[in-house]
Amino acid sequence: MLDSTAIDVEPEQAKETRVNQRERFLLVIGLAIGILVGIAGMSGPGLGVLAQDEDDPGTPTAVDASSTMRAEDVVAAVGPAVVTVLNEQQLNTQGEEQLQPVGSGTGFIIDDEGHIVTNQHVVEGGEQFEVVFADGSVHDAELVGSDPLSDLAVVKVDDDLPGVVALGDSDALRPGQPVLAIGSPLGAFTNTVTQGIVSAIGRDFPGSNTYTNLVQHDAAINPGNSGGPLFDFNGDVVGVNTLGIPTGDGGEPVQGLFFAIPANTVKEIAAELIDNGEVIYPYFGIEFNSVTQDVVAELDLPVDNGVLVLNVPEGGPAAEAGIEPGDVITSIGGVEIDQQTSFSEALFQFGPGETVEVGIVRDGEEMTVEITLAERPDDLS
Repeated sequence: MLDSTAIDVEPEQAKETRVNQRERFLLVIGLAIGILVGIAGMSGPGLGVLAQDEDDPGTPTAVDASSTMRAEDVVAAVGPAVVTVLNEQQLNTQGEEQLQPVGSGTGFIIDDEGHIVTNQHVVEGGEQFEVVFADGSVHDAELVGSDPLSDLAVVKVDDDLPGVVALGDSDALRPGQPVLAIGSPLGAFTNTVTQGIVSAIGRDFPGSNTYTNLVQHDAAINPGNSGGPLFDFNGDVVGVNTLGIPTGDGGEPVQGLFFAIPANTVKEIAAELIDNGEVIYPYFGIEFNSVTQDVVAELDLPVDNGVLVLNVPEGGPAAEAGIEPGDVITSIGGVEIDQQTSFSEALFQFGPGETVEVGIVRDGEEMTVEITLAERPDDLS
């Protein structure tokens, strides 16, 4: 199995460097951002972001998005909107319970109301949250909502904002396209910038039915980068950095394998979290594997795309519709499951209670069945 690492809060190691004293944590942040603060407030023309108004620093102002810019121009414009998110919990220190940061991640401001997108695993278990702006100032934040299935969360600050960035169209990404990652690796090196290219799109993370349709890239990210933005050279966020693979099957080090949740997914999930505080998903009721060329060859399947049904839990929508292990599901509600559209993407275009036609292949024959979707159980992994 690949050794996959969510670029998360590292609770044990992080305590050695960040938890003992909040003041020491913030001092390190101040030192790390010293060089970057000088360029953070600058903005460049042609970027799809909101920059700071020189006459009124608390008011973000629109910047024209008309052309692809140099990396340094992108960073100067979007940097102020990238923040560090501190997860604080009650810890027993010298016999006393104290609220202290147990870890950190990265986030970015998406609107002028102060909503900040980050990863769910960054805020998980948090009792209180703070956000550190690029200038080193610390601000109280509240959790608006989090979604374990997508690994996304939204927190909110009510103070004046240094900038806002826009979510771009991740469907327009192409392999080889240059991208920039900005984040807070190890919680201390805030607003660290790395550059790379889009390595692939539509990746399903090995061994996971949760992390699907990801953007693979090679812009270096490390623990603490979780929840941070992946930018194109128009200054638009095209993904949320979430996962990396540090070692292969034999324990050998792996380089340049990093994954981001695509911006179009982020748009939908963030909107649901802001409006409702949670995301309600439809439930299909199967366990499956994606149909790959290896699976096709091994099982001599008559299809090239879809998902292979491994198990059908009793009492679920799929069982009620007569779907069986060994079936290959090729479409949901007319949405084809292929290299561009995963099973989850097709499914999540519909809601609980909707009845949809499902295309399947059974024993080499194509057929359709109707399935009435249920609401995804809270305890479903």
